[in-house]
Amino acid sequence: MKKTALIAIVLVAFSTSSFAQKLITRNGQFTIFSHTVAEDITAVNNTATGTIDTQTGVIAFSVPVPGFEFKKAAMQKHFNNKNFMHSKQYPNITFKGKVTDLSKVDFTKDGTYTVNVTGDLTIRDVTKRNTYPITISIKEGIVTTSSKFVVKDIFNYNVGRPSKKSKKNNVAENIEVTMKAVYHKM
Repeated sequence: MKKTALIAIVLVAFSTSSFAQKLITRNGQFTIFSHTVAEDITAVNNTATGTIDTQTGVIAFSVPVPGFEFKKAAMQKHFNNKNFMHSKQYPNITFKGKVTDLSKVDFTKDGTYTVNVTGDLTIRDVTKRNTYPITISIKEGIVTTSSKFVVKDIFNYNVGRPSKKSKKNNVAENIEVTMKAVYHKM
């Protein structure tokens, strides 16, 4: 009887731990877009790393600032200089949060779930709490996340400053972000 109970406990523990796991991505894609009177600016970064814990809903990303690629070399240089992102001193943008409605997601079967993630976004050592929508898709055991959101009032993160000399603002106040990541078991 004791042996049967022990086997049952081990099987339950094993089956629970096989579904509750930490997943990782090493090539998450973040695209940023901003619109100003001067021009539209788009940059893509395919070097973001991230994790998601399917049991707790904790999700985290680290996006290397120098990894953003622009169509124009001058834009990339301006983006990384000390008056804007200062990528030498602040090499990463980070987000650490938690899926607030994790009970909607079933990581054990195929499906698409739209949920919210609340957490701390850190840019240039300035951290602000935000809530963003995120779509979690599971297909044949592969977990993918995607999201489109706006980082509002970028100046509050000490990023750039609008021009005082010109009526033309070369820095957008709000930055649109599109994210996609495919996860694998750690």
